[in-house]
Amino acid sequence: MTEVAGVILAGGQATRMGGGDKGLREIAGRTMLDHVIDRFAPQVGALALNANGDGARFSAYGLPVLPDSVAGYPGPLAGVLAGLDWAAAEGHAQVATVAVDTPFFPTDLVARLSAAAGGGLALAATEEDGKLWRHPTFGLWPVSLRDDLRAALAQGLRKIVMWTDRHDAATVIFDSRSRDPFFNVNTPEDLALAQAMVRG
Repeated sequence: MTEVAGVILAGGQATRMGGGDKGLREIAGRTMLDHVIDRFAPQVGALALNANGDGARFSAYGLPVLPDSVAGYPGPLAGVLAGLDWAAAEGHAQVATVAVDTPFFPTDLVARLSAAAGGGLALAATEEDGKLWRHPTFGLWPVSLRDDLRAALAQGLRKIVMWTDRHDAATVIFDSRSRDPFFNVNTPEDLALAQAMVRG
């Protein structure tokens, strides 16, 4: 068993999509969650889904469903913490995370994050016009930092990079010249574009 567990972050409220579960919206006849699982499952040793509400709506996927352990929808860091606590119970040393609304992320994501992390934190990034863009929901997180993260959330911290910068997170740059691998589906227009990307 690889020591890296995978967690798909799907705990948001999808307000720009009109609510509901973005991961259950379809692209080319399959849900976004299907597309994400296809890319992510071969990269990790175990897989879980961070989502709030009734987990039974995801029962067809056969994945553990991990709700946020911090109330009030505090953002992706709460999903990361839920994943770290689950991974610790399962005996994994690291967790890789991806966002459920980003179905085209790299198939070598975990391998490259792991190589850069050196046992610590690592985040994915792209470059555009000489500017670095970090994609902090795509990261590798040591389980050993879960109590530090829990304390930071309790103190009101919500921005991922504010926490990861405290721990000297490595940055891994992925090629985005032909297509942004971290294109995410936030709106109905984005969903239509994703449909075209799959078909094209």
